[in-house]
Amino acid sequence: MNGILLVNKEEGYTSRDVVNILTKEFNTKKIGHTGTLDPIAKGVLVVTIGKATKLCDLLTSKYKEYTATIKIGVKTDTLDITGKILEERNCNTTEEEIIKVLNSFKGKSKQEVPLYSAVKVNGKKLYEYARNNIEIKPPTKDIDIKEISLMSYNNNSIVFRCIVSKGTYIRSLIRDICNKLNIIGTMSELIRTKQGIFNIENSYTLEEIKNNKYKLLSYNEALKDIEEYNINEELYKKVCNGSIIDKLFNNDIALIKYNNEVIAIYKVYEKNKNKAKPYIMLV
Repeated sequence: MNGILLVNKEEGYTSRDVVNILTKEFNTKKIGHTGTLDPIAKGVLVVTIGKATKLCDLLTSKYKEYTATIKIGVKTDTLDITGKILEERNCNTTEEEIIKVLNSFKGKSKQEVPLYSAVKVNGKKLYEYARNNIEIKPPTKDIDIKEISLMSYNNNSIVFRCIVSKGTYIRSLIRDICNKLNIIGTMSELIRTKQGIFNIENSYTLEEIKNNKYKLLSYNEALKDIEEYNINEELYKKVCNGSIIDKLFNNDIALIKYNNEVIAIYKVYEKNKNKAKPYIMLV
């Protein structure tokens, strides 16, 4: 069984939980995913099965779209509603001010990662420091916010939509938004509506998958933004052997197909730009 499965993850499951459930469902250990969702989060989780697990790096280098909800007037240690409440107070802002602040986050910037995260510092995960009350300065990372806009606002919550680069923490973004608004708030809901070309509308719940109501995506469908190149039988033998071949495709990377089946992914050879070398073998 080889292919890509779009899962509409439900709240309360870790990404690992989903993989474990599907491992039993499909009776295979060769299952991975391409972008962790916190247990509180819902939405698109791209799961790779069989030989498709080799494609994880290609499938993760994408922008992601989220709908997030901020609960106003509550501050927690984990930056979401599941954490320990550190402060509660009445907060006031305006729709105009929210729109102005959201717009200020567009573009490239640096973001401090949450203390309750699996990012490692000196060999230990940040949440291990946090749980043991050990003070540590969280690292920062470069992020890019392509789009961010207000969806709704009332006295208790702010709902916004954003398209962000891989590795962006929405919990940290919410913390920074609240700081700029001079209010306190925490993430109460998060839905990943899109990852790269994959939409929530085309994803399946675990219940649907268990009832066999799903469709696996082929390599072609999952990587349709990558150039395809069909080869003849002579080249087929070379590709199967992992040989360096003439670069016959236009871009730096291409799906190599034989008899309309993707058998490998090749990329330009750094030492000779007129040649191509194996990147991922699928035969």
